[in-house]
Amino acid sequence: MIRVLLADDQPLVRSGIAMLLAAEADIEVVGECADGASAVELAGRERPDVVLMDVRMPGTDGVTATRDITAAQAGVRVLVLTTYHVDDAVRAALLAGASGFLLKDAVPDELTMAVRAVAAGEAWLDPAVTRKLLTEFATLGEHRRPTTGELGRLTDRERQVLVQMAHGLSNAEIAVRLHIGDATVKTHVGRVLMKLGLRDRAQAVAAAYRGGLMPPPG
Repeated sequence: MIRVLLADDQPLVRSGIAMLLAAEADIEVVGECADGASAVELAGRERPDVVLMDVRMPGTDGVTATRDITAAQAGVRVLVLTTYHVDDAVRAALLAGASGFLLKDAVPDELTMAVRAVAAGEAWLDPAVTRKLLTEFATLGEHRRPTTGELGRLTDRERQVLVQMAHGLSNAEIAVRLHIGDATVKTHVGRVLMKLGLRDRAQAVAAAYRGGLMPPPG
């Protein structure tokens, strides 16, 4: 069961999302709140798998709450909710530790797919803006650039997996592409993150571009 916490200052939005998620047999909404401070408190108490976090809320905003949650609670992942495709708040939230973002005008199936993907440790970035976001992240100083030595510690297979991650493939899709098992892909992904000192797949994707394993987007 995937445990989800909702943080949004609009009651109708929260109610609508809660109803959609409650209809899924494998998802449980364990709490709702209207500001970032409450999200941090509830996340510490309920230990959800995923926090659906609006970036703009009164008081403690979603960016600060994301940073506090991901820094203090390993295993709790944040999926940012936003009205805009890419803006400063979305960038800041991803830098703060969010595992991806979902547009509020997404269709219901996208919402449930995003929750499941983030709960499984994958990044979720809206396809329409992924390339633009990666282009910007490739030059952001806030992201630690992997050194040649660090990239050199990756095996050939780990590099192959990292490149497929940068193409946006899920673990299951990587397994099919490289003709290996799902469990083997999961192991390789874990080793890539560990060797490069990265937090999650979102950082790994950016690292692949910054490290020269992928041509610059655009």
